Amino acid sequence: MIDLPSTPSFSLKGKKVLVAGASSGIGLACASALAEAGGDVVLAARRADKLSDAVSAMTAKGWTASALQLDIVDVEAVQAAVAEHGPFDVLVNSAGLARHSPAVETTLEDYDAVMAINVRGAYFLAQAVAKGLMEAGKPGSLITISSQMAHVGGIDRAVYCASKFAVEGFTKAMALEFGPKKIRINTICPTFIRTPLTEPTFENPERVKWIEEKIKLGRTGVVEDIMGSVLYLASDASSLVTGTSLLVDGGWTAD
Repeated sequence: MIDLPSTPSFSLKGKKVLVAGASSGIGLACASALAEAGGDVVLAARRADKLSDAVSAMTAKGWTASALQLDIVDVEAVQAAVAEHGPFDVLVNSAGLARHSPAVETTLEDYDAVMAINVRGAYFLAQAVAKGLMEAGKPGSLITISSQMAHVGGIDRAVYCASKFAVEGFTKAMALEFGPKKIRINTICPTFIRTPLTEPTFENPERVKWIEEKIKLGRTGVVEDIMGSVLYLASDASSLVTGTSLLVDGGWTAD
């Protein structure tokens, strides 16, 4: 009788999960996916009212969820919160900011605002969770929601692209350092996803036409397209995956 292999578990039962930027959009979808898989999910964001609504909806389904008001730009507050509420077996950082303009019109204010969240905040959030895991002697999975724009250029997106390319860089470097401690770190790189924050983009018919022409599957993304990806990277199903990016871009970067 042949001995068949068993599929690795996608369950997060017994895992403590931190999702930053969890009050809406992709972050809320990630939190929902991981809570549904059995994780004890802490939803973090700046907007306490939105967090409360999300936690109420999730606990009504019988999932385990709690709220933590947090701004990842405040590195000292992040370090204190992670130390107090961790260690976290899984981190999903969905907090991010985009301010688009032609490169020659980029202002210092816009540059600093984008970098403060997308790079500085993301870096030190990953560092804080990794430190907690190392001190506890635990393995873990760290995930940042990056972008397809971490792999290609985009008109009016020089600052945003720069920030996401930086995320890919520190992810690879951290993977080398964290690997011996059994801590994995990866990114998810979505294409254009319809969320309340991206709706202004989709109100422009010419921009929508351009997006749909670039996406080989012929449609824009929805938050549900990210949920399977984040569950995969958070779970033991991806136990040999680190230092890489999972592109959920409909084929945008294929050519």
